[in-house]
Amino acid sequence: MPVLNESAYLQHAVESVLAQDLDVPAELVLALGPSTDGTTELARALADGDDRIRLVDNPAAHIPVGLNAAIRASRYPTIIRVDAHSELSPGYAARALRTLERTGAANVGGVMHAEGRTPFQKAVARLYNSPVGLGGGAYHGGARESEAESAYLGVMRRDVLDEVGLFDETIRRGEDWELNLRIRQAGHLVWFDPDLSVTYWPRESWLRLARQFRATGAWRGELVRRFGRRNGLRFFAPPALVLIVAVAIVVGVLQLTGVLAGVSSLIAAAIYLPLVAYALLVLAVALAPGGGGIRQRLWTLLVLPTMHLSWGLGFLAGVLRGARDTVDASRLGTRNTPLP
Repeated sequence: MPVLNESAYLQHAVESVLAQDLDVPAELVLALGPSTDGTTELARALADGDDRIRLVDNPAAHIPVGLNAAIRASRYPTIIRVDAHSELSPGYAARALRTLERTGAANVGGVMHAEGRTPFQKAVARLYNSPVGLGGGAYHGGARESEAESAYLGVMRRDVLDEVGLFDETIRRGEDWELNLRIRQAGHLVWFDPDLSVTYWPRESWLRLARQFRATGAWRGELVRRFGRRNGLRFFAPPALVLIVAVAIVVGVLQLTGVLAGVSSLIAAAIYLPLVAYALLVLAVALAPGGGGIRQRLWTLLVLPTMHLSWGLGFLAGVLRGARDTVDASRLGTRNTPLP
């Protein structure tokens, strides 16, 4: 488990791991980044209270670096990746081990089920669980057990990781997709089991959400630069929306200044049609059954475009110039750096 500034979530995440009922030896390795909110002190207290918890340092604070440090420090033949912002469902680990054995897969993942506490977080969670929000990947709501492109978190065979290499430490986001690509290219199976469920707690504020999605989009753009058509078509929808918005703004300015008029203005106005359709989609999602109270529905009107546009803007930047040193700064105050 890579950990950075997770004082509000770490204890529940750790408890969900330690509560897993297994008939084989297990340990929890925490890779500690340079937290500034008391997370490190909390992790040390938890480790002092349970000898199954081991600590390793992750001074770079990057997720793949921390994951690799924890994997290298681990002692058992199966690696279960967990997240400090999530909680494993009861029986998760035992079922995952059975699925690995039954399918012969190298990596098994399940459903990321987002939950929220505040109206804002509930709105985000609902969109995480919807194909409209995150594009319909199996682990956001798939119902059929099947071979998969990637796996959420992942329960992996250590010998396969040793064969293909660990996480690529030059990739700050999307490192799981890239690892699963190498696993599949080596002839191994990645498997989705919908009966495996992990509760995920989204970001708690609009600004943190926008930062998270911009960084994630930038690294998907970087992955497109590196791996091209191996990326699914769904990843190109948000940047297409950004480009349509940009063109619509230019057309609007030209119309207001009189540069476009008459028939040419009417033809150019066609660019507004997909935006009207998108606005109606956002409104329909906000008003749909299960949308919660009025505050949650109002947040949905803002959150859904924020997710798509932030991701799309990041993607275009990542494709055009590479992700470079972009990191997810959504837990780090105002600075775009993993260090305090």
